[in-house]
Amino acid sequence: MTVGSYFPGRGTLVEEKFLEGKAEGKVEGQAVGQAEERARLVVRVLENRGVSVPPEVRERVAGCADLETLGRWLDLSFTVSEAGGIFEES
Repeated sequence: MTVGSYFPGRGTLVEEKFLEGKAEGKVEGQAVGQAEERARLVVRVLENRGVSVPPEVRERVAGCADLETLGRWLDLSFTVSEAGGIFEES
């Protein structure tokens, strides 16, 4: 009878797939964290400039997970005169 080894570092297919999944989870988690941080920055810049940020703008910004969109909104948050202006297409 053959006994399998489940010790880490043995290079089994199960271990490889587990580690791939773990790495993908870390990458996804980092992207979510970056999106949340960028969303907070958008609102923070607007507030520090004295621009009123209504709840619907906060919700839309917080609900966005696209880093490119959030980056565009962050850039616009430095120049708009009202919070909704970050959503306008140029």
